[in-house]
Amino acid sequence: MPVPGASPSPRELIAAPTKFVGFITPSANTVVERVTLAILRDFPEVSPHFSRTAVVGAVDPFPTSYDYDSMLAAAKLLGDAHLDAIVWNGSKGGNVGFALDHDLIARITALTGAPATTTTLAIESVFKADGVTRFGLVSPYVDAYAQRIQDTFGREGYTCVASANSGLKDNFSFSTVPEDDIVAMLRQVARAKPEAVITFCTNFAAAPLVAEMEAELGIPIYDSVSMAVWHALKLVGVDTARGKAWGRVFERR
Repeated sequence: MPVPGASPSPRELIAAPTKFVGFITPSANTVVERVTLAILRDFPEVSPHFSRTAVVGAVDPFPTSYDYDSMLAAAKLLGDAHLDAIVWNGSKGGNVGFALDHDLIARITALTGAPATTTTLAIESVFKADGVTRFGLVSPYVDAYAQRIQDTFGREGYTCVASANSGLKDNFSFSTVPEDDIVAMLRQVARAKPEAVITFCTNFAAAPLVAEMEAELGIPIYDSVSMAVWHALKLVGVDTARGKAWGRVFERR
């Protein structure tokens, strides 16, 4: 029998999960798993499972679509475990088009039977619910790539009023942006008084800064990785309030 106040035993830790969620991760990414596991420490009933698809280097061989063979193979491997939801924790849909991600989740669900979402669709769901039309963008990308994100969101009715980016091209390098640089970019875009700010790239280590910077700036900040985790929790019917240390979005009902 568990002792009140004691650390869970190994048996209790393994027996705790009642929800099982799969995350598809870009192959050069070193941020998604770390942030996901850190957030889910407060959700012992949720068990995360990871699969990878090839995203590496500075040149995308599928610039206007997904490598569906690789992506759906990763989803199929997760589906073998009869998971409760599957998430593409990557931001490409925000660069190409929201319709691409809607198509992707339909394919994942058809293949696995599990409901699915993506980083971009998680952000879209909150923008729609809150009536956001003006946002700020913080990312590690070069100017041209950041502009394509602005254009993609613009086609959906969301105007980027300020953008700051690190000027990096290689997927792995996105994870190396220092926290101080991310903070400076957040402060920079906040001066334009957007209704929300997105830190957009799932290999960009902005998630641990969100709650602190929301308190400082008075603006909601939606991080790519943590938004995907938040939306996954919603999909499987878990109350997200315990994750409030990762941003005010987790306190939404």
